[in-house]
This record gives sequence, C-alpha cells and structure tokens, in this order.
Amino acid sequence: MASLTRGDLWRTAWRTMLLQATWNYERQQGIGWAYAFQPVLERLYPDAAARRARLAEHTAYFNTQPTLASLALGVAARLEEERAAGAGPDAAGMARIKAALGSTLAALGDRLFWFSLRPFAAALGVLIALARPERPWGALVLLGAYAAPHLAVRFAGVGWGYARGPAVLAGTLRRAFERSITLVAYAGCIVLGVLVAYGLVPGGEMRPIAVESALVGGLALGMLTAQRARPSPTQWALGLGALVLLAAWTRQG
Repeated sequence: MASLTRGDLWRTAWRTMLLQATWNYERQQGIGWAYAFQPVLERLYPDAAARRARLAEHTAYFNTQPTLASLALGVAARLEEERAAGAGPDAAGMARIKAALGSTLAALGDRLFWFSLRPFAAALGVLIALARPERPWGALVLLGAYAAPHLAVRFAGVGWGYARGPAVLAGTLRRAFERSITLVAYAGCIVLGVLVAYGLVPGGEMRPIAVESALVGGLALGMLTAQRARPSPTQWALGLGALVLLAAWTRQG
C-alpha cells in the first residue's frame, strides 16, 4: 500500500492558499478542502473510481479559521492513510472528526489571527507609517508582521497535524498557541499605547485640543466597536471612507 510522502503534504499545504476560493453558503470551505486534499487521495487511491468516491466525500460541509485548517488537513491525511490500509475511520467517522476539529480550530484561530495578530500588525504598520511617512515601510511592516506567522503556520500545520493525528491540540502545540495569543495581545497593547502617544504628542509637540479630542474619541469608539464578537470589515471600510471624505470636504471648505 502506498504511503504519503513529504511532497504530498507540501502539495496539500500549497493548495490551502485556495481553501476559500470556492466558498459558498451550502458547503462553505468544503470544495476548497477537497481541492487541497486531492494530492493525498491521488497517492493513496490509484483506482480512479475509489479516488473519486473519496473526493466526493471530502467536498462535504467544512468550515474553520483558514490558517489553522492546515492542521485539520494533516490530521485527515493521516486518518485517510489508515483508512486506505483498512484500519481508519469510515466516512461517518471522518466527518465527525473533521467537524470537531473545525470548531476547535476556529475558536483558537479566530483569537490568534483575527483578534490578536491582525490588530497588532495593523497598529505596528500605522506607527511605522506615521514615523516614516516618506517611505512605504509602514505597509511593508504591516504585511510582514501578519504574513510571516500566518504562512509559517499554514505550511507547517499540515505536517503537525499528520504527525500528531487527532490529538494534535491535546499537548504542547495547544499550549504554544495559547501562549502566542497572550504574547501577541500584550505586544499589541504596547504598540497601541505608543501609537496613541505619538499621535497626541508627535516629536514632543502637543497637538491642538481639537485633534487630541478627536484621537481620544476615535480610540474610545474603536475599543467599544471591538467588543462586538465579529466587527464587520465592510462596515469599518465604509465608515473610514466616509470620515476621510468628510475631512477632505471640510479642509477644502
């Protein structure tokens, strides 16, 4: 019986970049999951009919935080390898494991990437942009601060899941993720504090009271909005766009 190779896992990891390319309300990430999982099935099932049957099973509903989906794919790859050898779970068992992993990884990944890393990267990028407005360093720092850990976990996660199996989050890896969430949250608060201080007193010179009040009010409004479970990026974009247009119109007047 064929066994999965490191190359198969790497091909799966690369394909996770398109996990949400066919996102839909019926199956959400299901079709993207099947596309990412195809290299595993090609290795384990040389018979085309059996491979198509397994691929159809893996197009079923699945949804989780996109970056940590790589861990679930690694776990599923290991189980599918056992299944091809006649020792793994059946289709219903595989579906239950995927559902359990999806919900657990979503809760963990949302806190790490959406609620901790993304605000930290944004605050750091804005701070650098304010300090060096003549250079594009702010955008580059923002991109790098988010993309580096995101891509590292996305590509390494398939191997982690394959090596640890269904207990991937039962030991040191789970604790490492939890520590990372705490550290990134602390770092974000520090950077945000420096950013506010820089905005209020750039170069040691106090801004006019109207500007200081606007900065403090904007920070308070942002913190209140962030208390929502899922702040809408669309609403943020529209609101900021309206404020920019209003500021430009006021300045021209």
